[in-house]
Amino acid sequence: MLTALRRLAGTWVARALFIVLVFSFAIWGIGDMVRNFGRDTAVARVAGEPIALEEAQLAVRREVQRLARQLGPNFEADEAVRRAVAAQAVEGLIAERALRAEARRMSVVVPEEAVREFVWTIPALQGADGRFSRPLFEGFLRQNGLTEAEFLRLVRSDLARQQLVGAVRARPAAPDALTRPLYAFEAERRVADLVLLPLAAAPEPEPPTEAQLRRFHENNPDRFSAPEYREATVAVLTADQLLDQVAVSEEELAEAYEARRAQFETPERRRLRQALVPSEEAARAIAEAWRGGAGWEAIEARAREAGGQAIAFPEPLDRAGLPVPELAEAAFATPEGGITDPVRSPFGWHVLRVDKVEPAQARGLDEVRDALRREIAHEKAVDLVFARASRIEDALASGAPLVEVAPRFGMAVATVATDAAGRTPAGEPVTLPIRDTARAELLRRIFAARPGDAPRLEELQDGFTAVEVKTVTPPALRPFETVEDQVRRAWTAEARRRAQEERAAALLAAVRGGKSLAEAAREAGLEARGDRIGPFPRQPGPGNPAPPELLAPIFEARPGEATMVETRDGFAVAQLVEVMPANPDADPLGLGRIRDQVEQAMTEDLEQQYLVALRHRADVRINAGLMEQVAR
Repeated sequence: MLTALRRLAGTWVARALFIVLVFSFAIWGIGDMVRNFGRDTAVARVAGEPIALEEAQLAVRREVQRLARQLGPNFEADEAVRRAVAAQAVEGLIAERALRAEARRMSVVVPEEAVREFVWTIPALQGADGRFSRPLFEGFLRQNGLTEAEFLRLVRSDLARQQLVGAVRARPAAPDALTRPLYAFEAERRVADLVLLPLAAAPEPEPPTEAQLRRFHENNPDRFSAPEYREATVAVLTADQLLDQVAVSEEELAEAYEARRAQFETPERRRLRQALVPSEEAARAIAEAWRGGAGWEAIEARAREAGGQAIAFPEPLDRAGLPVPELAEAAFATPEGGITDPVRSPFGWHVLRVDKVEPAQARGLDEVRDALRREIAHEKAVDLVFARASRIEDALASGAPLVEVAPRFGMAVATVATDAAGRTPAGEPVTLPIRDTARAELLRRIFAARPGDAPRLEELQDGFTAVEVKTVTPPALRPFETVEDQVRRAWTAEARRRAQEERAAALLAAVRGGKSLAEAAREAGLEARGDRIGPFPRQPGPGNPAPPELLAPIFEARPGEATMVETRDGFAVAQLVEVMPANPDADPLGLGRIRDQVEQAMTEDLEQQYLVALRHRADVRINAGLMEQVAR
């Protein structure tokens, strides 16, 4: 038998079978490589240039951190937010490469000298002597998660962008056919008769019977049901938990102080009043009267007579708070109590009075040492959290239980039973291993997870969390006997609301039947609740006497027409008395403000259309599969 096999092995048939066998093993053994051969590993390609997955993820992380700093504790990076941020970050990278491709096509070159000059003139990177500060620059890079090469690439790209879009952003002229109707719409005022019917003033209803209460209880299960409860294990790793594992040296403190010096310096500020008029002659007359001792009311009257206005700025302003450089120069060159000479701007002629000067202040390192140390320690702890997160992900992916993984990596862990509002079945606030500002986000994670799913590490403000749902108790209607008092209060409140709604509807019907609202209110015994209000604008605000819910319908009504709305505390019935159209010619400053807004919007639209055209030209290809990984 063995001899026969040896003879067979030497034939060409055996050799062919052996080659097939080896090839099949090779295919099965390196199947992943064969299957991935030719696949693109870039998240997107723009004019053939790839955007790597790591670059996109870094851009997302940088954007999430920026939003967290900007929005503070109210920012919640849940899955929906991360997806939106990921899409925005990738689109930003695509726009950058599309502009880069267009710059190459147009032979636009940004010299190194231009990049260097631009960086040296950035105010935030200048030291106390007004010159470029290397420590400030390095601190800025650390704070924004950038390398020097990445920052210079962004600067070069932005300078090229300015050259490309400069012609597109040339200020377009807003036509009168658009600005005048917009001004008329915004500045229109109206006068109306108004009757308010608050729920607190509703008549006391007859006491309900038990049958009525039980029927109300059954018809409103959403009000009287126990909520869904979930038993879940939650594990959290945040920077606060790792603060005791980081140290901050004196050298790091000094370096950070130099990098963030602007945080500890308050510029000089001034409390100002201003008269703004159309002509230089009127401005000079106002300045002379002001210097001569004229009071504020007299200055206001003079400004109105000249076709302008006088205002007192509500808060002290620094130089940056005055957008016109000539105006800032005049205001900050005038001593306290002084009056500036007239200053011209695109809005007219300005005269300023400096009511008070608040000197610039600077805090030294010793004054801010403790706070700065805590800030740096927190930043280092955040870095430590992100470094540990990948190890936690690997441990969870291996199938290890969350209760075992959490203590191994220093995560705070707890098993809780809670409803979506964060209360236990006994009605007590549930204890979660997270600070209060992130509590709502963690509760949403608990109720978004599916029972039985393996825990997955997700970002949570300045850290990460993993949730494992064990059991779910669905909502159930509570027995009537246990919520009878609550049902009685709800029934009474609903009866009050229904009574006021009927009274409001009766008023509306009477007005539509030909009576005035004042007459209808008097006949219903409600004249004490009525009043004539206005003229009021269509924008809600502290000075607007009309309920916010009433503004939209009353500005759609014609004189004599009435409308009824439900407000936050009851009902309101109003009858339009007069429409006061706005005259753009009588308010050139207001019309100019509208024109500026329209021109700015047109400029931004033109730039966006240009960028969209560049995107199409760049033949953008997005890898939808990798986009899912970008948002993680």
